[in-house]
Amino acid sequence: MSAGTADGDSPDDDAANRGGDQTERTPLRRSETGRWDGIAGVALALVGVGVVARQPGLVLTGAVGVGYAVYARIGEAPEATIEVERTVSDDTPAPDDDVVVTVRAHNVGDAALPDLRLVDGVPPGLEVVDGPARIATALRPGATAAFEYTVRASRGEHEWEPMRGITRDAAGSQERTTELATPTRIVCTPELSAGGDLPLRGLTTIYHGRVPTDVGGAGVEFHATREYRRGDPVKRIDWNRRARTGELATLELREERAATVVLLIDARESAYAAAEPDADTAVEASVQAAGQAFTALLDGGDRVGIATLGPRDCWLSPGAGTTHAARGRETLATDPALAPTPSEGRFYQSLWLRRFRRRLPADAQVLFFTPLLDDSAASLAHRIDAHGHLVTVLSPDVTAGDTPGTRLVAFERRERLRELRAAGIRAVEWGDRSFPVAVARATGRWSR
Repeated sequence: MSAGTADGDSPDDDAANRGGDQTERTPLRRSETGRWDGIAGVALALVGVGVVARQPGLVLTGAVGVGYAVYARIGEAPEATIEVERTVSDDTPAPDDDVVVTVRAHNVGDAALPDLRLVDGVPPGLEVVDGPARIATALRPGATAAFEYTVRASRGEHEWEPMRGITRDAAGSQERTTELATPTRIVCTPELSAGGDLPLRGLTTIYHGRVPTDVGGAGVEFHATREYRRGDPVKRIDWNRRARTGELATLELREERAATVVLLIDARESAYAAAEPDADTAVEASVQAAGQAFTALLDGGDRVGIATLGPRDCWLSPGAGTTHAARGRETLATDPALAPTPSEGRFYQSLWLRRFRRRLPADAQVLFFTPLLDDSAASLAHRIDAHGHLVTVLSPDVTAGDTPGTRLVAFERRERLRELRAAGIRAVEWGDRSFPVAVARATGRWSR
């Protein structure tokens, strides 16, 4: 949906259209368009030929051309005296919702803008699905131009970049570019749904939970028997043994304790790969899976944290409870380190690893979400595991394709998965099937 209008509004209407925000105008550059390049030379040549050949028509035509060339050199492109109001139909949409963006540009200056082009600064993480995010028009003083377009919402916090305003003089020979900044943003926060049981390993905390341990105590699964001690609960006395031998013994049950888990998401530039141009990137697939894991682990009584592997820092300490659940949801949805497009800046893995190890609780295990597209990710999983933190690699497969390049990448990725499993590191991959289904199948294999 798109539209463009230019009209003269009353003062009251102008105030309503502009709203309370003031547009910040930043001049960028002036330049020649080159529209009239060569016309002066051609015109003078016609005049010369007409004089020599005594053809008044050629002389007249050349004189008209010289006049146009002189006209093109007179004056300059006017300043973009534009006040911009940008509104969105929903500033907190759900993923894949359509959001209508309405832009109104008001000429607050005293001069007419005979040739005005406006190009809106759509955030890179949003896709325009209907209507161009631009307009070309002319505006007299006090007039307003409006246009609309529709974007498809995606996870994250999206802030509009400054609009580009390009003005030209009446002849179109000179142009001036100006940035027109007005704050606009939307926040798209997906709901986190549980993805079933997660393949946690034996490293646990002192808190009761759902992960079986080798420690005897209160629980639901038989562990061993021991000699009865004064004060042992009557319900844990082995009455069958008492009946057979006359001796008192106490049943020890296998304790179940809570795990401390950190969800580590690979957000390096190499992880922003996708199986197809319009498909989700590995980072997006990892964030969605991490959201399911986060909810499932919290529901199971575990303490869960979030971290990213990338140039931007992101760290949510392991915790539990409803407040922590809200923080985790916000982190996965809006943290700049997990933006839909790669973060700028250089990444130093050795510095990152030292900082990550300092933050990581001693009893924590790591669920590492990575597409495994390079050796660095596999090496990092080995190093974290070697430092005493059990690692499970959860890898979205984005290597679909039938070109020699994609087949080579897929082969190398399979080799990394094989090496991780050979080293005792659990690894789950998923592609066409959903993340919970892949986890359930892998858990079934491990339990056999």
